[in-house]
Amino acid sequence: MLLPFAALIFGLGLLVWSADRFIDGAAATANHFGMPTLLVGMLVVGFGTSAPEMVVSAMSALEGSPGIALGNAYGSNITNIALILGITALVAPVQVDSGILKKEMPVLIGVTVLSAILIYNLEISRLDALVLLGAFTIIFGWTIYNALRVKKNDRLAKEMEAEVASHKLPFGKAVFWLIVGLVLLVVASQLLVWGAVSLAKAFGVSDLLIGLTIVAIGTSLPELASSVAAARKGEHDIAFGNVIGSNMFNTLMVVGIAGVLHPMEVPAEVLTRDMVVMGLLTVALVVLGYDRHNHKQGRICRRRGGLLLATYVAYTGLLVADAVAV
Repeated sequence: MLLPFAALIFGLGLLVWSADRFIDGAAATANHFGMPTLLVGMLVVGFGTSAPEMVVSAMSALEGSPGIALGNAYGSNITNIALILGITALVAPVQVDSGILKKEMPVLIGVTVLSAILIYNLEISRLDALVLLGAFTIIFGWTIYNALRVKKNDRLAKEMEAEVASHKLPFGKAVFWLIVGLVLLVVASQLLVWGAVSLAKAFGVSDLLIGLTIVAIGTSLPELASSVAAARKGEHDIAFGNVIGSNMFNTLMVVGIAGVLHPMEVPAEVLTRDMVVMGLLTVALVVLGYDRHNHKQGRICRRRGGLLLATYVAYTGLLVADAVAV
């Protein structure tokens, strides 16, 4: 019991640390090769912070633990909105550009609906996974195309330039941390998955429950750190966009990669409970971010942040109640 718990905790810590090193190395390496600053920033914020979810879910699928793979992806989405955005708003109220609500949020809602349709038969086949990866490629490609066409004085572009500037490293050091960070990400993921599965067996609970709670929170720590830091610095587009981008990545890329590596059966409660909660929270983002008095910019205030946090506590209570009932 003690060894799996230690592996889980150490794996989570190493995962967060190695993901940070990997992000630093990837951003600096891309910058050295002349990649546009805005694109590097998007990759750092979007891909980089979701690297833990991607590696953990891929390893879980390969090792025959679909509960952890799916729980990690969908649980991270719920955690991102209810826990991370809730905490971020409590630390510093988050301004929400109405353009994001009109453009990105409908896409995220559409992605959530697509995911629900594909798992309706309680399985993710390789074809389903390829559909998810195809949707991600189209959305991300369109996002990059639009981002590279923005004006120099665009607010998001300025925030991204500041983000990239914080990841500057000499070329040799950048490549070193890119490689070391990636290797340690894989090692940490294997430790975490082994510890999580062992604990689930020891306590007699499903690996889905472990994936939705401990693993989902652990792999979402990079999002928490970057969102809180961005909000405190007034980089509200990054703070809010980080959650949207990460959720799209988790729903399409993380589940897609896991499904391609190993087709999975989907536990019924994922569709009837977790997908429903994830969908409602996604729609709630539009409602909470909208301000009828200011059509150009909304605001997730501390009161609304507290509401999101309370929702996460209630959801976690529901998970525990379901586990006890079984």
